[in-house]
Amino acid sequence: MKPELHRYLDSARDAMVWKLDGLSEYDARRPLTPTGTNLLGLIKHLSGCEAGYFGATFGRPFPEPMPWYTDDAEPNEDMWATPEESREDILGLYQRVRAHSDVTIETLELDTVGQVEHWPPDRRAVSLHLILVHMIAETNRHAGHADIVRELIDSAAGLRKSASNLPEGDAAWWAGYRERVEQAAKEASAR
Repeated sequence: MKPELHRYLDSARDAMVWKLDGLSEYDARRPLTPTGTNLLGLIKHLSGCEAGYFGATFGRPFPEPMPWYTDDAEPNEDMWATPEESREDILGLYQRVRAHSDVTIETLELDTVGQVEHWPPDRRAVSLHLILVHMIAETNRHAGHADIVRELIDSAAGLRKSASNLPEGDAAWWAGYRERVEQAAKEASAR
């Protein structure tokens, strides 16, 4: 079971990184929702999540500081990249966090218990199994955000580069499809 869970986590991690492929520095960082969701910020956020959940939770703190998790950090600082933080810095951090997390996943049993200090006291004791499921859900949630943000940038969408998991169709087909969906929404709202 652990190899399957690890594979699902890796698939979501890879999807996150793929969403940055071929983008300009601006497009990798620009906010495309009212709450500022952006691709590089999602990677930065997931780096911190994994570092904590697969690190400190199991007594293996990630060795690098995460300054956006200090008491004097601004709210949501982990969700965007400052001009001083390069794409290479954030992607490099994500790779190092992944490697650190992978050691936790590979060396501990699924029933190994750790402590998530920022969770309510009655739920702080967690198993590696629970944290794997939690991080699969967290990473896939943000991969969905990343998919939408990337589609807003340049219409690239889908599960992964080699298999989008979307119907085949050129730009004209997708425009027609979108129009059919729009028309259905208008008709339903007129009832």
